Amino acid sequence: MSDKAGSMQVDVTLVRQLAELLDKTGLSEIEVEDKDRKIRVARTLQAAAAPVQFAAPAAPVAAAAAPAAAAPAASPADHPGAVKSPMVGTVYLAPSPDASDFISVGATVKEGDTLLIIEAMKVMNTIAAPRGGKITQILVANAQPVEFDQPLVVIE
Repeated sequence: MSDKAGSMQVDVTLVRQLAELLDKTGLSEIEVEDKDRKIRVARTLQAAAAPVQFAAPAAPVAAAAAPAAAAPAASPADHPGAVKSPMVGTVYLAPSPDASDFISVGATVKEGDTLLIIEAMKVMNTIAAPRGGKITQILVANAQPVEFDQPLVVIE
């Protein structure tokens, strides 16, 4: 019986640290795996800060599209030029806090140019332009948490 109890040991400190990381980043879940164990901590977002942050970039789009109709307001996610997040993390629009942003609305980018950075688990992941074109919308704010498949930028 002591063998079974020994194999079910849970690192409570690690679970608490992961839960704190969820709160700090606004993420909905996090998973850590090592040799013999896998720990997943998840929560449901009810009145979390993340949805409020996501709503802020959509407001200018809806205001600008109001004369056209309701369809363009939902278009950033459905736009064929939308660049979506390949991961959950925190978005950074510049390489460092004192540097200028990688892109701006109206700028022209080439395929492979860096659009922004997403930090996930202390790793900085550059998000490159999948194609060339003009940046028509930046749908995220600096240091904002992002979810998988969330639209980040629109390139036309």
